Parts: sequence; C-alpha cells; structure tokens
Amino acid sequence: MNDPHATGLLNLRWSQVLVDALAAAGLRELVLSPGSRSTPLALAFLRRPEIRCHVLLDERSAAFFALGIARVSGRPAALLCTSGSAPANWFPAVIEADLAGVSLLLLSAARPPELTGWGANQTVDQHGLFGAHVRAMYSPALPTADFAPAYLHRLAARALADSCWPSPGPVHVNLAFREPLLPDGELAEIGAADCCPVIRVAHPRLLPDKRLIADSAAEISGRPGVIVCGGADYPPDFAEGVAALAGRLDWPILAEPLSNLRFGGHDRSRLCVYYDVFLRRRSMVALARPEWILRFGGFPVTRTLQDWLRAVAPARQIVVSADSRWRDPQHALGVLLQADPTAVCEALLAAAPQCAPAHWRVLFVQAEAQAEALAGRYRCRDNFEGALIAALLDRLPAGHRLFCGNSMPIRDLDAFSGSAAKPLRFFGNRGASGIDGNLSTALGIATEGPCVALVGDLTAQHDLTALAAAGGRDIVVVVINNGGGGIFGYLPVAALPEFERAWLTPQRIDLVAAARSFGIAGERAGSLAEGLATFDNARQRGGATLLEVIVDRQASTAQHQAFWREAAADDDGKSSAASQTQPWS
Repeated sequence: MNDPHATGLLNLRWSQVLVDALAAAGLRELVLSPGSRSTPLALAFLRRPEIRCHVLLDERSAAFFALGIARVSGRPAALLCTSGSAPANWFPAVIEADLAGVSLLLLSAARPPELTGWGANQTVDQHGLFGAHVRAMYSPALPTADFAPAYLHRLAARALADSCWPSPGPVHVNLAFREPLLPDGELAEIGAADCCPVIRVAHPRLLPDKRLIADSAAEISGRPGVIVCGGADYPPDFAEGVAALAGRLDWPILAEPLSNLRFGGHDRSRLCVYYDVFLRRRSMVALARPEWILRFGGFPVTRTLQDWLRAVAPARQIVVSADSRWRDPQHALGVLLQADPTAVCEALLAAAPQCAPAHWRVLFVQAEAQAEALAGRYRCRDNFEGALIAALLDRLPAGHRLFCGNSMPIRDLDAFSGSAAKPLRFFGNRGASGIDGNLSTALGIATEGPCVALVGDLTAQHDLTALAAAGGRDIVVVVINNGGGGIFGYLPVAALPEFERAWLTPQRIDLVAAARSFGIAGERAGSLAEGLATFDNARQRGGATLLEVIVDRQASTAQHQAFWREAAADDDGKSSAASQTQPWS
C-alpha cells in the first residue's frame, strides 16, 4: 500500500476492530504506557468507553499495577506499550503473574518484520520475549486492506480465554504496524467497526475424580489429620466448604493470612493462626503427628510450617490444585486432586468420613490458646512490628483491603494477625516473592477501593516511582523503616564483617520528602502510638498518604528473638537451637 493516508487509516481501523473485539470478550481494564508505535491501539482503547484506561509512564510499574487490578478484580487486565525495550520492563511482573497464576494480557506494539534484524533504531525481536512465562504467544500479520475482522474477534476471545484457563497467567500478543501509524489530518470518530457475533467462552468447573475421592475419604476416615491452606484466590464459597469439611473430620485448619480464611463470618472454630508459634516447640512437634495432610493453595510461606511438613513426611499428603500446577516442592504428595477446591471439600464431605479421635484436635486447641496468649503479650509492646500490624488490623473497617509486602512484613502478618469475624481481604506477591513492584501492585488493588499497603523501607524505595500513580487513589502506604534489610539480621550472614554493606544496605533517602515530591501526603512517626494516630488521620482524610514508621532495628531484632525463644520453649524451659538462631526463611 503506497498511500500514506490509507496506511494510517488502515492501522486505526484494524486497531479499532481488535479493541472492539477485546471489549466484546469482556476486557474492562487497560494499563497504557505512552509511546509512538502503539499509537493506533492506544487511540482505539481511549475511545472505547467500556474499557477503563490507566496511563502510567513506567512500563515496569505499569505491569505490576495491572497485576494488582487483575488480583483484586479476578478478571484479566491488559497492558499496552510501544516497541523496543519497553515490553522488556514488564518481565518481573510477567514472572510474578506466571508463578502466582494471575491473568494478564500483554499487548506489545512492534516494528514491521522488514526492520527487525537490520539495525533499525528501537527495533527488538519481541517474538518469544517472555519465553516459558506466558501461557500463549500470538503474532498476527501486519494490517492489510483485506484483513478479516472475524479473525481478530477470535484472536481477542482466545487470548483472553488462554489467560484464564486451564492455568491462569499472562498471554502475549505482539502487534506490528508500518508507518504512518495514523492518517493525516484531524482524527474525528471514524465510525463503528465491523460487527461480529460475540464469541462466548465458558470455563469448566473441574470436578474431582469420584473413585479417587472415595478412596481418599475411606483412608482419612477416623484418622488424625490437618488441613493446610496456603495463599490462593479461592472460590467465594471455599471458606464455608473447608470449614464444613474440617468440622466433619474434626481436623484443625492451619490457615495462612493470604488464604483469606483468618477473617470473616464463616466458621473459624477449627482455625489455627498461631502455628508459627506452637510448631517451634519440640514437644508439640513430637505429639502433632498426623497420618494425613490435606493441602490447598500455595506452598506455605513460613519456614516453621515448611519444616513441620518435612518432619511429618511419613504422613500422606493430599494436594488439591485448581489447575495443572504441582505445588509439591518437598516431593511429598501421595494424592494429587486437580479440581475446584470447593468441589473437593463438598465431595469429601458427601462421602461422610468419620471424625478423628477426640484427643487429636484438643492438642491443637490447647497449643493455639497458649500461642495466642504469648503473641498477645508481645502485641502490647512498643517499637515492635507485630504490635503495629495487630493494631492496624483492628482499625480497618469490614471489607478493607490490605496488601502486604515481602520479607519481614508478610512473616509478621503470619505470626501476629490473629483472627476475627470482621471480613478483611489480604493480598501479596508471593509467586516469586520479590520486593520489586509491591507499591505498584497495591496501587492497582486500590483502583477497586480503599487499600492499605504494608511494606519495608527497601521495598518502598525499590518501587518509589510508583507513587507517581498514587494521586486520586485512596491508599495508605505504611512503610516500616528498620534501617535496611532487617530480615537478614536473623540469618547467619549477620555475623559477617561485610553484612552491613552487602546485605543490610541501609539507605539515606527521605521517603516522606519523596512522597511529597509526587504530590501525595507524607508523614513520619517515631513511635507506635504516633504512627497509629497518624494512620487514623490519614484514613479519615482519604486520598493517598505515605506513612513512614521508624523502628529501632536492634531493639526490634531483640524482641523478635525473645519472642521466638519463648515460643520454642518446652515445659522444661529449653528451646530448639534452630528456632533461636534462624527463625526466618
């Protein structure tokens, strides 16, 4: 095609058909980073009112922002950027989406094939850019005058479907355009695109194998066992289903905070949330020897629970996976049920297994009560992260969202969150468990409503430019500043002379001033009481606030170590050496 105006008009019409098809397939959120080669697609999206467009300059931050949107909504979110190095900046979030099973649609604009490999500026071979971290990758042909709208409708429907089932995750669509990207002259609305029938896609509910359920129910009937619920985006009815199953078996449920089982109106009578305390005791580990373990969701976060699962390895493990992934890093499973987790609970419940011996759950009830009392004493202390977390959760209204950063915050949340009937919703990036993109993810979650982000100082600095997108969001970012990578202070590297330079890495950045430079409120608190008062004011004021809470690292480390020593102490007052020297994974 030699007519420049016609080429630009073709690019825009082609883009409009694709965007219309994505809207028809159910896409409602796009995160756009400005650029030239993506211009026809960007314009088509911006003129599609059903799709909410968020414009973020930094592609790395934009990708984590889209990840947060997809997490909180439970639906795919799309990304759009220009060609060159721009899509490569998505890679960390793509890895997280892959490992965490979050649906993302990656729309990268590209240079035409005749430029790739010939030294043309800003031209990168983007085909297969994300390797095995995407569920599918498509490179449709360049727009031509005789393009088929029906194909684009099917491509849009298929790409979104691929991101959702059978294993949720990112899908990459690489879209090349020739110049000129748009027609000359003013760009008024160019009219409705060619209409195609809506393509409806239904994802199945995976039901467990009846024979395997019958066999499993017979084997666990009357036996001592434990249900372990790791972090996952469970179906809405899972909490009721797993609680009912635990009631039938009379098994305890060891529920991690990101399972979202600790808070809510469901039956929590068999819930254990202080296992990270009582499983440090040698006497408890010796007595708590289940014959069966039923695991849902991701593999546990805390080393204590991981070590306990390894210690009771003769116990048979039934692992329930809602997709094709094997969550078995210890290679200990005996039964893999690839099915909807609620359906598994319902099927096992219907098989009417007998409950465990009466003394079994009593052991966990007593251990939980003792651990709760110990944690309660530490939750009243000053200059202690566990006390801050508990107090923040007490202040959150029902239904509030909390994003928890990695390293120390997620482990303190696990140990000190407690449990309550008030519903709260917890999020975290535990796929790759990195500190990158945490603020961006939290801001994406805040697009659905008020959110609190709880992160460490290095995590905040690592993603500081995300605050450019904080304006207008209802979010309080609570930064626990303990002077660097405090988590490493619990590991053997703390004794090395190079510890401070290469692991602790204390920073000198003024986080409050940085927040204000992005046009949001910045506050600093030097004590727990001051921090909570400032937090209350920030929540009542609304909008975006970064609250930096200064924590004395050495005092905090000492209190954590004292807590774990008490947690690990048996009746004879002696503690496990491992629990004293390396309490964190």
